[in-house]
Amino acid sequence: MTSQLASQATTAGVDRPVGDDAARVASAGRPPVRRRRENWRIRGELAILLGPALVVFVSFVILPVALAAYYGFYSWSGFGTPVDFVGIRNYVTILTDPAFHEALGHNAFIVVGSLVLQGPLALGLALLLNRKMRAQSLIRVLIFVPYVISEVVVGLGWGLLLQSGGALNGALEKIGLGSLRADWISDPALAIWTLLIIITWKYIGFAVILFLAGLQGIPEELSEAAAIDGASYWQIQRHIVLPLMGPTIRIWAFLSIIGSLQLFDLVWIIWGQYVASTAGTSTMATYMVANGRNAGSFGYGSAVAVVMFLISLAVALVYQRFVLRRDTAGALTGGSK
Repeated sequence: MTSQLASQATTAGVDRPVGDDAARVASAGRPPVRRRRENWRIRGELAILLGPALVVFVSFVILPVALAAYYGFYSWSGFGTPVDFVGIRNYVTILTDPAFHEALGHNAFIVVGSLVLQGPLALGLALLLNRKMRAQSLIRVLIFVPYVISEVVVGLGWGLLLQSGGALNGALEKIGLGSLRADWISDPALAIWTLLIIITWKYIGFAVILFLAGLQGIPEELSEAAAIDGASYWQIQRHIVLPLMGPTIRIWAFLSIIGSLQLFDLVWIIWGQYVASTAGTSTMATYMVANGRNAGSFGYGSAVAVVMFLISLAVALVYQRFVLRRDTAGALTGGSK
């Protein structure tokens, strides 16, 4: 009987809707008033859930950027309504100023140096701490402590330690290595490397914790199976662990790049406004504050902020397009098909 009914339905050219088609047919069969009520309910839920976050994002991200772009077209002292319109003169000055080029170069050096120095060190420490060992939790805490210390405390501490008459030079003198004494902060040939070491000490704990989280998400069965097949420890790390750690490493690299482009606090605390430029550690952010707020030229400072935003945005978009694309597409190690 069932076969006869199916045969009759087929000969009559009637196909039963399946899956999504059935849902659409059922929805089409509902009264228009009911469909409109469901649509308004969905819109109301979206407004309630997304509304607060959208208000915060517009108020504290979009609006400040738009205001900075507006003020950047004026020569404005920060008081009253800007009236001295200068067009793109501020932006032309920024892009042709050798001091800004130097600051941008320092940011680029910190970006590359942080990736090259912090990445391998943090990954090696994470691999070491991922194995069973004594005082494992204590070592993890000690590595992470510098990251949670305030930048002000870190800057003041390292500034006192590395000054000409500081503890480091004193210790070198006491152990008979006085020839290694140096002006770690004021010497332009050493200051940028000193900054890189301080940044590495400060932020490597975050990278280690992030990598440890990624390592603990890798199934142990994969390493055990490879070990049974005769793979050595380093072969397992190279061919299994590191490829599966790809998404975590790429996310950390993105955060490190953006943070290096926006570096300000440590440089300003240790070197200050004038020493940073003479010691060769100025950044785009210190340039913005020194030539904007402290110089009483808020219009110029706003233009510098816009340039920094555009540089960071361009780097983020390029990184998203060519590096993070495989992760956003849902693949762990391979590119999207």
